[in-house]
Amino acid sequence: MRNSILNKSIYAILAFCLLNMIFVSCGGKSTKTIIRMQKMEEGVKNPTSIEELESAIKKYQDRAADLQLTESQIGIWYKMLATRYLDAKMYGKAMDCLKRAIEFYPANQNLYYWVGVCANHMAKSSLDFNAKGQLINGKTSEAWNYIKLSESSYIRALELDDRNARTLYGLSLLYVYDMKEYEKAIPLLEKLITIEKKNFDALFVLAGAYYAVGEGEKSVAIYEKIPTMTKSKQIISSAESLKKQVLDSVYSK
Repeated sequence: MRNSILNKSIYAILAFCLLNMIFVSCGGKSTKTIIRMQKMEEGVKNPTSIEELESAIKKYQDRAADLQLTESQIGIWYKMLATRYLDAKMYGKAMDCLKRAIEFYPANQNLYYWVGVCANHMAKSSLDFNAKGQLINGKTSEAWNYIKLSESSYIRALELDDRNARTLYGLSLLYVYDMKEYEKAIPLLEKLITIEKKNFDALFVLAGAYYAVGEGEKSVAIYEKIPTMTKSKQIISSAESLKKQVLDSVYSK
């Protein structure tokens, strides 16, 4: 029995690989070849009777179940490999694995979140090796492409889960520090602090975004609120210092 199960699993894996090779080598157009192979391997030709049709359906259902299980496992392995690359800060490699994992799990918001993280890191490490000097918003075209990929990945993650705190924060940081689009960051941060009321990192970024768009009073209000929410001397000191800077800036105009 065990050998039968093992042989079946090995057969499913080999069949999956073989199907992949056929699609790659023939541009995905060899469906007739695949059907012929399945017919030969399963012993199904042209079923006509009730018994033959029921038998053919069962055989093809078993094959589909095997392939589905195999594909699911491959998707899990890609996710695991991406995690290993993330731990090693190999963001390009991680992003390649995440891309493959998304092919298996297109509705997994965590995968899109991590693509956003990786793309952001790749943007920061993109250099103008060709020395063309063509900049978009002060960044190389390659860096800007990664930033846009990061943005679209975060947005897709939020489409799947619009209350995910780390995705809201990640996209907010992208808008504030990389894209300088503070107006887009503000509603995300406002939503985030309704979910995590004591997310001080988000509160500080929100206060800075308010100041950047000329909403000095709202910025000051946040800096005044923060010391009432914590006993951390470091956080309180930072809030008071930044509040003073905003007030000095506003009243010096």
